[in-house]
Amino acid sequence: MTEFSKIEPSYISKEGCRIIWKGIDEDDQDAIILNKNELEHLTELLSKESTGKVELEDEFSTILVNTDTTQFQLKEHKTLEVKTSILRKNILEYGKVPHEPKPIKIYPKEFFPSIEIQDDNEEKRNTLLDAILTAKSKDTISEDQLFRVMATRRSTRNFDTTQPVEQWKVDKILAAADTAPTAGNFQGFEVVFVKNKEIKKRLVEAANKQPYVNAPIVLVFCMDPSRVKMNFPPETLSKFSLQDATLAAAYSQLAASALGLSSIWIGMIDEEKVKQIIETDLKPSSILCIGYPHHKRPPKSRRKLKDLIRVIE
Repeated sequence: MTEFSKIEPSYISKEGCRIIWKGIDEDDQDAIILNKNELEHLTELLSKESTGKVELEDEFSTILVNTDTTQFQLKEHKTLEVKTSILRKNILEYGKVPHEPKPIKIYPKEFFPSIEIQDDNEEKRNTLLDAILTAKSKDTISEDQLFRVMATRRSTRNFDTTQPVEQWKVDKILAAADTAPTAGNFQGFEVVFVKNKEIKKRLVEAANKQPYVNAPIVLVFCMDPSRVKMNFPPETLSKFSLQDATLAAAYSQLAASALGLSSIWIGMIDEEKVKQIIETDLKPSSILCIGYPHHKRPPKSRRKLKDLIRVIE
């Protein structure tokens, strides 16, 4: 059972916030990230003691404000609740909005959300990746879109193996790997897309018996220093290819998150076993497992920037 904990600044924006729920275990917590507009809308409802609905731009979350209870509903996730009076106090204090508490009145006509049934077969192109991969103009991606993808990404170890990943999403993920930064634009890496079920099972053994390696989408990122045609020692070329493969995997992971999927990065692997299983002479750097999660969870809290960054003046 989760319990409302606190409101803290968003690490992606000075104008948004993170609403935190804490579970039974110390490491078990959920977080809702609000951008500036979403926080302003919620603050307005609470300051006026109104009921209403706030739809978050990530399309995962909806905030339903009633007079007694406020619900945070996430797509494919449990509903988080908090007493509206407690949320009001914390939100208004966070925003430094003057407010005098009034007695709570329960009115016969509460705010109840309508139920919307979505067609799972309807394929909606992700606006972020469409802009990256197909834009013909010089328009840039908005900060809000880009940072929301980063902030809402979360690793999963429990995939829904009954729900296949659409091919167009796979294409987008692989295309994102192709756009990653690379030393000298030589792309010193190769991606092995494993579809064979038996090969996936063998990769589980080569990845310290981690069962979630047997995922709907399995990508093995391999180093290929021979592609890096630069006049440097072999160890430098190997370093470049490792960096290329790592960046490509990271781009694919963000693309998966942008497309409503979850992933898990596997770095604990027996490199020689993996090479034998996928029949390559290239050294594997990581395995990226992707699919639809059983439950989509918000990201965990991270270090504060002041604890992360060391400034040299």
